[in-house]
Amino acid sequence: MRVAAWLLVGLMSVLPAHAQPVTIQDALGRRVDVPAPPQRVVTIFASNTELVAALGQADRIVGIEAYTRYPPGVLDRPLVGGRLGFSVDAVVAQRPDLLIVTPSRQAAHQLVDPMERLGVPVIVLLSRSVDEVLSNLRLVAQVLGVPAQGERVTGALEARLQKVESRTKGRVPPRVVMITGRLGNGLLLVARPDTYTGDAIVRAGARFALGGKGVVPQVSPEAVLAADPDVLLFAGRQQDLDELIQQSGWRDLKAVLAKKAYTVPRAEFLIPGPRTIDGIERLAARLHPQSGETP
Repeated sequence: MRVAAWLLVGLMSVLPAHAQPVTIQDALGRRVDVPAPPQRVVTIFASNTELVAALGQADRIVGIEAYTRYPPGVLDRPLVGGRLGFSVDAVVAQRPDLLIVTPSRQAAHQLVDPMERLGVPVIVLLSRSVDEVLSNLRLVAQVLGVPAQGERVTGALEARLQKVESRTKGRVPPRVVMITGRLGNGLLLVARPDTYTGDAIVRAGARFALGGKGVVPQVSPEAVLAADPDVLLFAGRQQDLDELIQQSGWRDLKAVLAKKAYTVPRAEFLIPGPRTIDGIERLAARLHPQSGETP
């Protein structure tokens, strides 16, 4: 009995101070009860891994999916899924007390119900805007029992966004197209309004050259050429951008002629996490250079 008491004292000493039960509502409107701050977290998708890591809690991550590339310190964790789907058995093998998932590639469909039946809390997050990413950060901090850390981290990110807003205020927003991928059928994937990536572009002080709304990202090359953007952004490698803009029609774009065709890191604009603030800052500096800066 004395040994058990000492073990309990030792366990309490390593738990966060905010160790009471937490009840939250996730992005699907589900009520999720978390009885105590989770110590073994499985994060499905890189964005959710980065949220936990940004809070300084990467040591609690015990499972990731195959497309996670950051931060380096979690890449040795067991894989619980990837391109072909997600394994309930692989998740259960990690003995998680929390699963954080995003409803993409059937992850929520494959994992939420089975894990709930096993009594493991599951939080489903969506990232449809930069503000929602920051709200997710606060929510995860609350569930992990570190709300003060969540406020510090999120507050610092919001302060950086305010500086970008001040930088771009009163400036004329250039007309921008961001290409995020190329399909085998010749169509292009582009960032659209009313999406997380589109929000990041606008926050950096740009506006969309392609008309229309909606989240359908596929457009023809001819649509981009007809839009003739002031700035062409390519989420990917420089050599792929160079190959594209050397093709007929592309080399005559206003952005290409003005040498305003740039690459941007995919991780900063296609993974909705804290690193997106880095991308917004860098893009704002490129679109709206201040005196003495080189775009």
